Amino acid sequence: MVTKQISGPAQQIPDTLPRPQVTSESDTSADVVVIGAGPTGLACAIEAQRVGFRTMAIDKGCVVNSIYNYPANMSFFTTPELLEIGDIPFSTAHQKPTREEALEYYRKVAEHYHLDIRQYQWVKTVTGIDNDFQITATDSLGRIYDYRTRKLIVSTGYYDLSNPLNIPGEDLSKVFHYYREPHPFFDMDVVVIGGKNSAAISALDLWRHGARVTLVHRGSKLHSHVKYWILPDIENRIKSREIAAYFGSTVVEIDIDYVNLETPEGPVRLKNDFVFAMTGYHPDYDFLRSMGIELSPEQCRPVCDPLTLESNVPGIYVAGVIVAGSRTNEIFIENGRFHGKQIAAHLKQSLSGT
Repeated sequence: MVTKQISGPAQQIPDTLPRPQVTSESDTSADVVVIGAGPTGLACAIEAQRVGFRTMAIDKGCVVNSIYNYPANMSFFTTPELLEIGDIPFSTAHQKPTREEALEYYRKVAEHYHLDIRQYQWVKTVTGIDNDFQITATDSLGRIYDYRTRKLIVSTGYYDLSNPLNIPGEDLSKVFHYYREPHPFFDMDVVVIGGKNSAAISALDLWRHGARVTLVHRGSKLHSHVKYWILPDIENRIKSREIAAYFGSTVVEIDIDYVNLETPEGPVRLKNDFVFAMTGYHPDYDFLRSMGIELSPEQCRPVCDPLTLESNVPGIYVAGVIVAGSRTNEIFIENGRFHGKQIAAHLKQSLSGT
């Protein structure tokens, strides 16, 4: 099996780039390597470790990087016990935990289990066969890290890759695909693109902190999946014209000082300072294909055993939201966290017999 670059054109990693000094084989090899240190990736590492295997997790960002990139003041929709992994209680005084509490919880879980997590290392290539995979990663300084593992679990999520607009001006520095906090946009003209939860939450928070907000959505109304306590809030703001809204409309061009819309009433040009394109995210399909994992034609679901989650490539397992392919609203932390036990049960059987 030959693999390619995670995303985009295949690239060769020059041998001239520096490699960090290795002190022992245990620094570079493991029975099981988990690519991705989100909640599901951590759960997989915990369960593989609990059944007796040397386990390592590698992530191109920080621990639970996707949660770190959530809005600063965000609260989860779910209750804390549904976010628990590794049988560690999630204690909070709130009915719905905050982003900050979740970050602390997952840090404490990683500490409790002494997980070996290699942060800020981006896996570039995976080669080899079952029981002998070679992994190459690089960091922000261009240093190369080489690892070997018997089994591989891919739990890379989907939050790192935003759905593109494919319009002129999308690459301007004024355009964001993630929303963190409202303060920098006070007294600014801001366009929010989208009609689901992230767009509604961002529009409301920006408006409440002094931004002039226009919501643009290609649908005829806000999506039915908008949370029940948010939907009437955003609808009332639009009805009172505190937040401007264009439905059945699309942004066709972004310029330094304006955006151009195509609306049912014809073209509209809006004065603009910043754009939040809250158009959703998708898994890294190129990465999955690069390892030889087959994806279903329509929904890009990885071909895998539904009980063990082993893919069509022997020794490579998939976990978390990537199991659902493009249907990213089917798997969340609440159900993806159980994938670790499914995979660990099969690992115990397969690795113990070799």
